[in-house]
Amino acid sequence: MEWTPDARELADLELLLSGAFEPLTGFLGHDDLHAVHERGTLADGTPWPAPVTLHVSADLSPGDEVTLLDPEGLPLAALTVAAQEPDGLTSGPVKGLGAPEHGPFARLRRTPAEVRAELGGRPALAVTMRGPLDDLSEIVATAKELDALIMLLPLAYGEAGPAVVRAALRAKEKLPQDTIVVSVPLTPREEPEIDLELREHVSTAYGAAEHLAGPDPVHIPGPPHRRGLVVFFTGLSGSGKSTIARGLRDALLELGSRTVTYLDGDVVRHLLSKGLTFSKADRDLNIRRIGFVAAEAARHGGLAICAPIAPYAATREEVREMVESVGADFLLVHVATPLEECERRDRKGLYAKARAGLIREFTGVSDPYEEPDDAELVIDTTHISIDAAVSQVLGALRSGGWVR
Repeated sequence: MEWTPDARELADLELLLSGAFEPLTGFLGHDDLHAVHERGTLADGTPWPAPVTLHVSADLSPGDEVTLLDPEGLPLAALTVAAQEPDGLTSGPVKGLGAPEHGPFARLRRTPAEVRAELGGRPALAVTMRGPLDDLSEIVATAKELDALIMLLPLAYGEAGPAVVRAALRAKEKLPQDTIVVSVPLTPREEPEIDLELREHVSTAYGAAEHLAGPDPVHIPGPPHRRGLVVFFTGLSGSGKSTIARGLRDALLELGSRTVTYLDGDVVRHLLSKGLTFSKADRDLNIRRIGFVAAEAARHGGLAICAPIAPYAATREEVREMVESVGADFLLVHVATPLEECERRDRKGLYAKARAGLIREFTGVSDPYEEPDDAELVIDTTHISIDAAVSQVLGALRSGGWVR
């Protein structure tokens, strides 16, 4: 079978294949994970600081082979399954099938073996970076004391990756001429001590004799009215969410203080998601596509309004994470008009067709709607006008500082 890991798993996969995670040869299983958490070693006692895991939702058996793909479908590695836990945790060795495709600064993405060959036995001081290096004096003094070459390792992961590499290249201009820069896709670990240990391990794999950790960047978010925002309406068909969303769009356009992108569920179905069915898999894909477009609009400070049914909690959470990963804010609005009222309205006759068995997998009738427990705003349109509902959403935007 084929499987596309998430962004963190793909970054770990690249380091497994390159040898930067040596002695690991694949993703860890239950026993190794337990040992890492308890003792900071693998099950056989080999020192190792951090979990390196893969989750696959499909049922697998020991000996099965899984082709791991990048997001564009390019085969990267073959995983031979050693074991799979009930939660999808899948362990086993990996074997490379092709070089990963890289974006900006691909020329700086090199394997530890390549870098060690370039060093030729010379001592190196590795400096791992997740942000700019404001003070280079300690680096220069330490390298001079060790009589070592300086090796900058920008830990280029996620949206901030290119900026970290640019910071390393700027620092290189002020350092000795033989300073080298190697981009490493190491994802941050939540616990600072474990993150530091992993940085040191990777530095050693690249041939460093000593390691310095650059300071973590300080992120100061801008004021809400300058940040990207996605207002995501969810609710049953006929709940009023699309009408409220259009009203909000019109109100924001009248104010003129924000750039607005409006993504209506029906319109997206006819264009962006044309050809998809109403199976759960296709519904999830439809919502992911809406989330992706909304996140791209919000990435650069825009305000996106979405109004799909979005019946499944896990997929709504994926969209929230997608938006927040680009530095934007996410406001979930649950239009909680009861099913009975939605059926009473039924302007399109959809509920009647669903009750008659003419529409399969219809949300609220033959397919579930998972009510959100994480909505920032809940509106029931049974006894209020659309104008009043729009005013509630606009009020939330004003109180949150997103609209002035």
